[in-house]
Amino acid sequence: MSLFRPLPAYTLTSRGKALDLSQPRIMGILNVTPDSFSDGGQFNALDKAVSHCQQMLAAGAAIIDIGGESTRPNATAVTTTEEIQRVIPVVQAIRQQLGDEVWLSIDTSNPEVIQAAFAAGADMWNDVRALKRDGAVAMAAKLDIPVMLMHMRGEPTTMNNLAQYDDVISEVSNELASRVAEVTRFGVKHDKIVIDPGFGFAKNYEHHCALLTQLNSLQALNLPIMFGISRKRFLAEVLTNSGVPAVANNKASERDAAGAAAGLFALQQGACIIRSHNVPMTQQALALWYQLSLYEQGINDVSTM
Repeated sequence: MSLFRPLPAYTLTSRGKALDLSQPRIMGILNVTPDSFSDGGQFNALDKAVSHCQQMLAAGAAIIDIGGESTRPNATAVTTTEEIQRVIPVVQAIRQQLGDEVWLSIDTSNPEVIQAAFAAGADMWNDVRALKRDGAVAMAAKLDIPVMLMHMRGEPTTMNNLAQYDDVISEVSNELASRVAEVTRFGVKHDKIVIDPGFGFAKNYEHHCALLTQLNSLQALNLPIMFGISRKRFLAEVLTNSGVPAVANNKASERDAAGAAAGLFALQQGACIIRSHNVPMTQQALALWYQLSLYEQGINDVSTM
């Protein structure tokens, strides 16, 4: 039995660039918000945002995911103008200072924000609401860029009350499949879609355990899978339930090792994009997976990722 199955041969394209997903890719998180649960306020200043982007790229990130609105439970909503004012200067600065080859994703549900971000140079759309806001599907079809469709029920303010499933695996899979069918029916191309099971959104501890141990079931949808568990509460619950004292201070960054380990489980089940706050630690975990997978395939001339 192979422990290191090759990833599916998916490729994303945008702006004349191609991103090969047959190797695991890291999406580095760049929050330019004052209230994100892990790093709110750390990278609001333009120079700090660009510097952090450079650090994540140097550490191994293939994609930078820029977010201007927190989606943590009970987060305060922001206006379109405010979100644009947070996001667009960062996109512009990265393009001006780091060039066009950097893959930039925008973490937003607002079609006006992604339109402005695309005009400024963004490549991808990461939408926790899976294009459910008015005009989102039409905008995704118009821009023709890769889009991440995440599974969530309700809104961040209501999702915890909707974490009720008879069979979380089949229900998440079916709801994602339904959403994919809906957006493609209105013009979004199938080969532009990435799916995300939505760890931390409308799921409890048991649901997360089930999803993480049976993530491979989502491969039946024949789409790239993004895995985003970085610093989520589930990891703190895992550590607390195991008696690990490192979470005593309740700092989200103390969960990074558990998050990196979870990323390996996800890779083993076909996830090809790992979204992470701690790119260096995630890169080390992925490097181990990649080198062992090459060894198992009998490739002696192993190279770096």
